[in-house]
Amino acid sequence: MKNKMACRTGLGLSLVLAAFFAFNVLVKLFPETFYPQMIEQMAGIGLPASILAPIAILEALCTVLYLVPATSVLGAVLFTGYLGGAILTHLRVGQPVYMQATLGVLIWLGVYLREPRLHELLPIRKKSQ
Repeated sequence: MKNKMACRTGLGLSLVLAAFFAFNVLVKLFPETFYPQMIEQMAGIGLPASILAPIAILEALCTVLYLVPATSVLGAVLFTGYLGGAILTHLRVGQPVYMQATLGVLIWLGVYLREPRLHELLPIRKKSQ
């Protein structure tokens, strides 16, 4: 029962994260419609607006891989690299990275809870008494 509840919690968390990233993809593909300030923000971190579409495609690929059970761990690994790049980009210009770091932790928590095979690779051990 505990394992089933953890799996459902992980799936719920993963779906919420996927919805967030799916919206992010739309914002990057159609910044004029969803978030016109995106172009200015990209310039503020030293990136051209022309990079938004490739970033959106990468983010969409990570999201799909993360949601498919057979490739969920690969999706989490790719998201880790993607968010690492985002963290570095924001640190370079002196911006906070709390959101990117939190998203990375939540991505791994979601996949850890729904993928029992990870429990053997990344065991959480109780303190011996």
